[in-house]
Order: sequence, then structure tokens, then C-alpha cells
Amino acid sequence: MPVKSNRHAFPFNRVERRIPMEIPVLLDGHRRMPGTESTFTENVSARGARVVSTRRWEHGERLTFVSRTGEFRSSARVAYCEPLQGDGFAIGVEFLEPKGRWVV
Repeated sequence: MPVKSNRHAFPFNRVERRIPMEIPVLLDGHRRMPGTESTFTENVSARGARVVSTRRWEHGERLTFVSRTGEFRSSARVAYCEPLQGDGFAIGVEFLEPKGRWVV
């Protein structure tokens, strides 16, 4: 019987491999904490990214994701939100309506 890796226990399977890359981005649309958050990605794919946030986001919450260069914008959905050691959260975002030039 094959051994399954339990490295990440996410309730979904990745369609594409993520590429480690720090891209400066803006997040907007948090339900309880309005305003734009300036942050960065940890890794990226053509369909989404893992982003560091100071805010706790709810699974399924909608947000606006914009590269700080302004070359890319998308409405997005939070796929997961997990606490980081220390402060902050890592959120997985799935692009819903990508427009412009993304890095992948």
C-alpha cells in the first residue's frame, strides 16, 4: 500500500504546482476590517497564490487581489487561512476573474 504524505492536510487537491515567489500585492474586501492591506505572496501559480496577511480571513470569503505594479487584478476566494508562528496568517487565494499580466 502506498504511503500518503500528510505534509499539508488541505481539503482539496492542487491543480498546479506552486512556485516560491515573493510578489508585492494589495488585498481588499475584508468583512470586519475595511481597508486595503499591502502584503506579499509566499508562492504563486496561474490560478492563485499563498499570501501573508495580518488579518484572519474566513474560508470562502471574497476579496480583491491586485499586484502593486497594477499589471494584474482579480476577484478571489479564500481557499484556506492558517495562523503563522508569531503574528499573521497565511491565506490561500483562488483567482476568480483574473485580468492583466500575472507572473506565471
